[in-house]
Amino acid sequence: MSFLYKADPARGAVWARLFAQRAPETEFRLWPDVGDAREVRYLAAWKPPEDLNALLPNVEVVFSTGAGIDQFDLSRVPDHIPVVRMVEPGIVEGMVEYVTQAVLSIHRDIFAYAHQQTMRQWTELAVMPASERRVGVLGLGMLGQAVLSRLKAFGFDCAGWSRTPRHVDGVAGYAGYESLDAFLARTDVLVCLLPLTSATRGILDKRLLGGLPRGAWLINVGRGPHLNQYALMALLDSGHLSGAILDVTDPEPLPPSHPLWAHPKVRITPHIASATRPETAVEVVLENLRRHRAGLTMIGQIDRTQGY
Repeated sequence: MSFLYKADPARGAVWARLFAQRAPETEFRLWPDVGDAREVRYLAAWKPPEDLNALLPNVEVVFSTGAGIDQFDLSRVPDHIPVVRMVEPGIVEGMVEYVTQAVLSIHRDIFAYAHQQTMRQWTELAVMPASERRVGVLGLGMLGQAVLSRLKAFGFDCAGWSRTPRHVDGVAGYAGYESLDAFLARTDVLVCLLPLTSATRGILDKRLLGGLPRGAWLINVGRGPHLNQYALMALLDSGHLSGAILDVTDPEPLPPSHPLWAHPKVRITPHIASATRPETAVEVVLENLRRHRAGLTMIGQIDRTQGY
């Protein structure tokens, strides 16, 4: 029985060392060194091989090395094989850090002061209390709930929206598309943490972003295809939106000629908001192997009907 890792080779080398220390009974393989393909029972991958069933006929579980599975072509993973997304503390901590610094940078006018610096201008801006800054998070999964819990501690007026009802202490909850307009109307800083599905692709369009109050900001740390980039630029140019912080784009990276690169109201980072940390990721995977062998539901096991 073996475990095959097919993703970043540098991270894979760390996984190999950790498996040797913590699960020496499991043979660990790094792609493309598959060994005896018939012995591979578990696959961890950013993207599984296209010919998964033919190449690895005895795989029992496929793990995503990331928090999402939108990069998977699920039609190529047989229905009887569970697919498990990565749910581990490193991803959560990184996302909380990134979104917190983004919201605080907006709240404390860091971008306005950066512009003033280029103009050699020294002008004090009024400081708004955090309690008067309304932050809204689209998506109340593990990451969205963790982000809201941290922002709430700063005193921000927090709300969250999800497809189905979710409860986060001290956070106003909105559920279902019928409540989306009300959620947007009370949001000064919108954070997108939705999974990418057929229902959410392109959801950040002219209508949705236009439903935010004039002067609002967007932080997209979900996926690039959530956003209609040209609708965003039109709303920025009209003054309806004040700015956007984008950690994800479509495609990644953007072509050098893409107008988002040079837009004065946009800040772009190269999909670095959070990443799996091998030390904690391996612990979660090993726990899931124990759960699988015991016939239990695994942490992060997806519902194929929902796509996440």
